[in-house]
Amino acid sequence: MEVRSEGIQVRCDKLQGSVIPKTRLRIWFIRVCSSIVLWTCLVQLVTVSELWHSHLISGITSGIYNIAQIQLPKQHDYDGVQLPPPSFLPPRNYTSNGFLRVSCNGGLNQMRAAICDMVTIARFLNLTLVVPELDKTSFWADPSNFQDIFDVKHFIDSLRDQVRIVKRVPKRFSSKYGYSTLEMPPVSWSNEKYYLEQILPLFGKHKVLHFNKTDTRLANNGLPLDLQKLRCRVNYQAIKFTPQIEKLGHKLIRMLHEKGPFVALHLRYEMDMLAFSGCTQGCTDKEAEDLKRMRYAFPWWREKEIVSEERRSQGLCPLTPEEVALVLRALGFGRETQIYIAAGEIYGGERRLAQLREAFPLIVKKEMLLERDDLQQFQNHSSQMAALDFMVSVASNTFIPTYDGNMAKLVEGHRRYSGFRKTILLNRTKLVELVDMHQNGTLKWNEFADGVKQVHEKRIVQPTRRRVIIDRPKEEEYFYANPHECLCEETNCDDLLGHYNNSSQVA
Repeated sequence: MEVRSEGIQVRCDKLQGSVIPKTRLRIWFIRVCSSIVLWTCLVQLVTVSELWHSHLISGITSGIYNIAQIQLPKQHDYDGVQLPPPSFLPPRNYTSNGFLRVSCNGGLNQMRAAICDMVTIARFLNLTLVVPELDKTSFWADPSNFQDIFDVKHFIDSLRDQVRIVKRVPKRFSSKYGYSTLEMPPVSWSNEKYYLEQILPLFGKHKVLHFNKTDTRLANNGLPLDLQKLRCRVNYQAIKFTPQIEKLGHKLIRMLHEKGPFVALHLRYEMDMLAFSGCTQGCTDKEAEDLKRMRYAFPWWREKEIVSEERRSQGLCPLTPEEVALVLRALGFGRETQIYIAAGEIYGGERRLAQLREAFPLIVKKEMLLERDDLQQFQNHSSQMAALDFMVSVASNTFIPTYDGNMAKLVEGHRRYSGFRKTILLNRTKLVELVDMHQNGTLKWNEFADGVKQVHEKRIVQPTRRRVIIDRPKEEEYFYANPHECLCEETNCDDLLGHYNNSSQVA
């Protein structure tokens, strides 16, 4: 009996020895599978959660980053110096009254000003702003989206304490769920009362409004100080170009400064401006006819029949390259002056630049300074190319625009904000009169030069208050050319602006 029981015991021990390892293996396998399932669910939950809060991410890769806690490389500036990561204020907590979509129209700088205005309107009305859409149908036909020109993450994060900005309207506010988007252009030059009384009530019925035009839709003057300062904050701090544009722009600036001081000449003698304004001074008959055909080809350029000579005498034409050569010499710029032409293709090409280049041999353009590979990524993207010219113009020792378009105005404002860097605003009405008198022999060179200097004694930008013209907002001084409310920290800026204040208020 004892032998049998021992035999049974031995067999039992062997059986248990074979069962236990298999059981442990099964338990281990189940735990591994459970862990995989749980981690998969966690990843999916975080991803879905972030998609619901689209202003916190920039795609699925951001969700992966948050889970894995990957250490990103530290920021560097474009000279290789390590910069601390930007710090942003906590998000503003508010109940949104709806979503504001905006389609900006015009060129780069017109759209830039509109973006500043739309952020300000969204903040004032407690709206959620959708990242603005950029114009792709204008003369330039640039296919760039917002994120192709501007640093969209910086734009969203740097304004999060003021307004909530998202990349798209959530699907739950689509027509599928009974919502409709109201399309409309707001009234030009409107103040905050218009938006509060006329626009805000529309969000009660339409949770999404789409402003399909945004140029000059906010008044220059009469707005509360906090709104004016927010416009400046957006323009000078929140709107940054993409790292690619900034890197190449800084490279251009560095190359120019290494050769000494330089003048940025915004020579607006380009085909679109000449066609729009009807100015044909110095053009051949064929060139003038081509410009006229272009003017008729764009239905929104409403003025068709234009007398060039009359327009020029009124100071409404950009100066020609030949006129600019005379004016710069009269202002005292010598042959050794380094001049950067901030413009696209000059109408008439090198033929029209010959006189200017003869007077100033050190003329350069971005295409001359940079390698073809540097500019390859920006080809056929006029707004991205214009961004490079904008950066160089802001950083130049002297800025001289030959026409007071949107770029000239915004660069002027940036240079005021940066400590009133030297900007010369040419008086085209007086200049064409002086140029014609000199060329027909009425004025000798010395008399011409004295006349040009005298006309511009007070046209080198100084601190002034914006000129206000009651009931004529189009003729007022543009806010973004002279944001005087943003040029000092105090509410009362008389110490800065009072002594130089030569602006007038016309009733």
